[in-house]
Amino acid sequence: MPKMITYAVLLVLGLAAGSVSALGTRLLMAEHGGGGHGTATTFVPTGQILAPMVFPDGRLAGYVTFDAQIEVPEGQSALVKGRLPVLLNAVNMRTYRTPLASGPDGLIPSIDGFRRVLLDAAIETYGKSVVRKVAVTQATPA
Repeated sequence: MPKMITYAVLLVLGLAAGSVSALGTRLLMAEHGGGGHGTATTFVPTGQILAPMVFPDGRLAGYVTFDAQIEVPEGQSALVKGRLPVLLNAVNMRTYRTPLASGPDGLIPSIDGFRRVLLDAAIETYGKSVVRKVAVTQATPA
């Protein structure tokens, strides 16, 4: 019987320690601004983006068409849609300098590279407080 009581006490103490640490982590994250998941967000489609695929040495490998979406707070979607031409210009200014061609023949687009280019351009265009994430939904060689 004393063994059973010891196990029950250990179980209760373990649950209490886990609960207190979870509560402390939540309070600490909220204090440092990590609780940004409370706002509702929406994805705004960018439409098709035509980008050059460039080798690391600067030679043109071809063109690729990307479809992407930008996650923004719900109230900011009209701002993002209204400034899409500015975003597309910022993307164009980066893609010819960023090697997006991968594979031995350069026909495979680097989706991660384009995602980074689009994220940087979106942050420059809309600001870090507006852009949450960028999702590339499709890549098609042109």
